[in-house]
Amino acid sequence: MTATLVLPHELHGDGPHKVIAVHGWLADRSAYAPVLPDLDLASFQYAVVDLRGYGEARDASGAYTTAEGAADVLALADRLGWERFSLIGHSMGGSVVQRVLAAAPERVRRLVGVSPVPASGLPLPPEQWELFAGAAGTPDNRRVILDTTTGGRRPAGWLDRMVRRSVERSDAKAFRAWLDSWAGEDFHDRIEGSPVPALAVVGALDPALSAELQRATWMRWFPNAELVELPSCGHYAMDETPLDLIRVVEDFLRADAENTEDTEDAGAKP
Repeated sequence: MTATLVLPHELHGDGPHKVIAVHGWLADRSAYAPVLPDLDLASFQYAVVDLRGYGEARDASGAYTTAEGAADVLALADRLGWERFSLIGHSMGGSVVQRVLAAAPERVRRLVGVSPVPASGLPLPPEQWELFAGAAGTPDNRRVILDTTTGGRRPAGWLDRMVRRSVERSDAKAFRAWLDSWAGEDFHDRIEGSPVPALAVVGALDPALSAELQRATWMRWFPNAELVELPSCGHYAMDETPLDLIRVVEDFLRADAENTEDTEDAGAKP
């Protein structure tokens, strides 16, 4: 594995509950832009990161694996001085945050997967594998993936914009290498049985990372798991239903028992 990297990131809020958010395969950290204006920034502080090969880390060398991504996330938490934190991961980022849990379970307060890739990977039939593998060099493949995973209901302008962002803010070689890791690696034995509270949020219009798949994986592996299906949403909840996503995720994070301690500590006088 290559040396850890301090991931490019932006901080939002100054709340006592620290949260690290990791993007998915088809976007950099700007994937979270639609939700940023309406987050509870008094209760939480969010670090939104770019993984290697994306955004400001587009030219960063690496193995482009979920394990390396997890090591990078932990290095960032160390740099920020965050001993305990919650994690949010979208799609591929859901696999990365589960890797963080596997590597440092004592540091994770709560785990959120937004249409998360299971820790068992996502085996694809040959024709789908060809579509996904070819997406590195063929923008039209990315468009088909975006359209299919949002139920074929999103406007052409949005699909075109998402493809442009994906191509402009990712390195093609890194993009292709990430696929082998998140789709092909199975590490679920390292997180199975973890007592961490774990929320999976899925969209009813997403045929790939569906509620059915999460019931067979996430809900079986995490004893303290919750599953929420957003009815008018596909794979990209941050774009499709941002306010619903914020409410579901922040209600879940706010239920953490340590939040009471955080509030008391913040209000304590020297």
